[in-house]
Amino acid sequence: MPPVLFILTLFGALCNLGQTVSREEKHRLKNQVVEMFDHAYQNYMDHAYPADELMPLTCRGRVRGLEPSRGDVDDALGKFSLTLIDTLDTLVLLNKTTEFEAAVRRVLSDVRLDNDIVVSVFETNIRVLGGLLGGHSMAVMLKEGGQHMQWYQDELLHMAKDIGLRLLPAFNTSSGLPYPRVNLKHGVIGPETRTGTETDTCTACAGTIILEFAALSRFTGDPVFEAHARRAMDFLWEKRQRNSNLVGTTINIHSGEWVRRESGVGAGIDSYYEYLLKAYILLGDDLFLQRFNIHYASIMKYISQPPLLLDVHIHKPLLPARTWMDSLLAFFPGLQVLKGDIRPAIETHEMLYQVTKKHNFLPEAFTTDFRVHWAQHPLRPEFAESTYFLYKATGDSYYLEAGRTILDNLNRFARVPCGFAAMKDVRTGSHEDRMDSFFLAEMFKYLFLLFAEPEDIPFDVEDYVFTTEAHLLPLSLSTAPRSSSIPSNRTSEEELDDSNFDWTCPNTRLLFPDPAFPRNLREPIRSAVDKSCPRPAPYREPGMGRPPLRAQDFMANNPEHLELLRRMGVSLIHLKDGRVQLVQHATQAISAVAAEDGVRFMQEMMELSSQQQKEQLPPRAIQIVSHPFFGRVVLTAGPAQFGTDLSKSSTGVRGFVTVAEPYSGCSEITNAEYVQGHIALLQRGQCMFAEKARHIQKAGAIGGIVIDDNEGSSSDTAPLFQMAGDGRSTDDITLPLLFLFHKEGNILLEALKEYREVEVLLSDKARDRAAIFKGKPLPGSLIEGSVDIQEAEEGCLTEATTPTSFEPIDQSQMSTVELDESPPEQVTPSQEEVSPVHEDTSPAEELSPPKEETSPAEAEVDVAQPKEEKDSERREKPEGDSDSSSQSVDELLADWREDLEAFQQMEKDEL
Repeated sequence: MPPVLFILTLFGALCNLGQTVSREEKHRLKNQVVEMFDHAYQNYMDHAYPADELMPLTCRGRVRGLEPSRGDVDDALGKFSLTLIDTLDTLVLLNKTTEFEAAVRRVLSDVRLDNDIVVSVFETNIRVLGGLLGGHSMAVMLKEGGQHMQWYQDELLHMAKDIGLRLLPAFNTSSGLPYPRVNLKHGVIGPETRTGTETDTCTACAGTIILEFAALSRFTGDPVFEAHARRAMDFLWEKRQRNSNLVGTTINIHSGEWVRRESGVGAGIDSYYEYLLKAYILLGDDLFLQRFNIHYASIMKYISQPPLLLDVHIHKPLLPARTWMDSLLAFFPGLQVLKGDIRPAIETHEMLYQVTKKHNFLPEAFTTDFRVHWAQHPLRPEFAESTYFLYKATGDSYYLEAGRTILDNLNRFARVPCGFAAMKDVRTGSHEDRMDSFFLAEMFKYLFLLFAEPEDIPFDVEDYVFTTEAHLLPLSLSTAPRSSSIPSNRTSEEELDDSNFDWTCPNTRLLFPDPAFPRNLREPIRSAVDKSCPRPAPYREPGMGRPPLRAQDFMANNPEHLELLRRMGVSLIHLKDGRVQLVQHATQAISAVAAEDGVRFMQEMMELSSQQQKEQLPPRAIQIVSHPFFGRVVLTAGPAQFGTDLSKSSTGVRGFVTVAEPYSGCSEITNAEYVQGHIALLQRGQCMFAEKARHIQKAGAIGGIVIDDNEGSSSDTAPLFQMAGDGRSTDDITLPLLFLFHKEGNILLEALKEYREVEVLLSDKARDRAAIFKGKPLPGSLIEGSVDIQEAEEGCLTEATTPTSFEPIDQSQMSTVELDESPPEQVTPSQEEVSPVHEDTSPAEELSPPKEETSPAEAEVDVAQPKEEKDSERREKPEGDSDSSSQSVDELLADWREDLEAFQQMEKDEL
């Protein structure tokens, strides 16, 4: 048996492990997948075609240039009916041959590939070229069957070669790495192309070409495409860090210097590793397998910390680069199944499954203690992909249950009348008006294959390899003639080493000596995620006294407190930017005992701020449930630290809204007869939030919504805003109070202006519409069987609990706490910024409360944690790691900028 087939034999040797899902239930779930696909595909065809993508909330097509720009995300759109091309081979897999034939005719008659538009080389390759090749493969297969597509004469292949030739100018660089963008009509370099000025590209962008380009060469007999793709792969291999055998995230396409040197298996790198292994499978070239195995050994040595996959620095692989993971790494367990390394695949998948169950979807990024880092979820298919491959490898029906969870969550939270909408925030259930083409190209393929019986599939999938976009390329291409003009790639120093090969697949009987094997691997991971929420109180050394002033009691405008600080050697400094710093000098204390009290006070302040910063409340949801919204509009709202805790309410608070008079809510309400029994709308400003709450509560309101007066503010761009009390007991406030930024608040005000009676639901997250209208006729269409309310899991209900590991919280995820519109100089632990000030020879810390009268996006609320505590319960501290007790503001801002750049890079990579 030739080596190319050995990896594939893993799928043919399945064991039926664990309790099986009945054949009838699998059949029902398979039909549900088909119904969901029809809902998404038909709405695209009815409301969006020939546009590239469907906008499911507004029921129209997204045409580049006509809609507000989304930056790099729009580089996937080339006015070439992207979703239709991306969906071609999905139609065949789902037995929709008639629809496939009609779709092919539409592509041939309507789609133009010579538009004067700049597109992403990476996205166009995997979606358009891959989609055309997958469609061609299916058309040939059907034609050879003798019943369908008898008229087909390789028209899709001709279009594939056309788009391939339009991508080739991007490879005209000294390194062979492609420019990240190309003009479909004019190519690269030249004023009319509007390209050619870029210097950097991501590793995945340059290393995810070989499958499509090699397939195009072997289908057409033209070697130029495969040659360019191999040259790019060779260059990336040569530029790997030779000691760690890892690659960075971003590389200069001219010099080959690494621009971003962190390395992982997620955004920016992911599909490079995937294509090394799959290029070996598709093309039969041993060199690709050798390179993959060398990389894989380093991944498992440095990046894999089961069940976590953590980015490291390529030059210092023992030094972690970040303490969060992105959702794109969810493909990796599936790749490990192809490799035959099942144990870590089971462990990582289980971690991802538990995070999915905690948040309903995988957040775009989440921390090592499984909190939300970036809250978006654009309906990514990677977790479904790995679920399918693990089910194929193990036969364990547990993975069918995971697939059922994916289906249920899509129907309950993402389904809208015109398709499926991406999640803007998994915590609140708010939507984004997008349905990316990969949702149809990948998600439904993997879910259908997961639940389908062999007789349900119109061809043998073992004869094909899946691209990173799940397009199907036939393995028969490995036997296609390879032109001698394609260079060998192999140098004298790269002679094959048998130690780098797993020439045979592992015996599944040895992998799974008993049916409980996968379950035994999963249980500890499930426990780890569940236990990431509660945390015991900070440890105090026995016999250690308390300082005369407690950190939680400190008031910066209290003269007695300031005198106590002076006696302990702690001074208060007003900065020019409005912040206040606390600096301790032990030598200035009135006695050695007072100096020790000062040290303990600062330590307590750091501990308390660390704990309370981690315990900040998650966002809340305001769901408009009256006509014509019927629960489809969800606004992300900031919580209050007082009043009704919506996370403990199973139903939330529902009522009609009315504008309070005065609108500020800072004096007795004059329209109490209208406010009574309603949810009052208030404007931010002029008084404390708790004072507003007391006034509307006295008027009989059942809840309140404070709307930001800072015009243009939005939850899209500003950090979460969290309302604090007034420094005294707020136990008397028993109604819920939520905060809306100006943009979201205007939506509510405009609805009230137009419809006069607007009913909303205040809750911890968006509720299932079927549950909201239980017992009443349900407006709009909901899939059958989605009526049950998903019960909250025990333990971790929200992100409000304290995690087990510490890390700096950057501005992309921080919460802002406002004490007052004209706040006194009061420092509350949830607002502090603690960093060391190295003066004299004594330890010193500085404490910075927020700027006075700052906007939510500007307030300083970040809390720096000691570096040595980061991930302390998950991995040992690497050698050479900093022993600093905290970070400076500049370092925190640098971390924030790095995270922002990483998110922007992630948007480029595989959106």
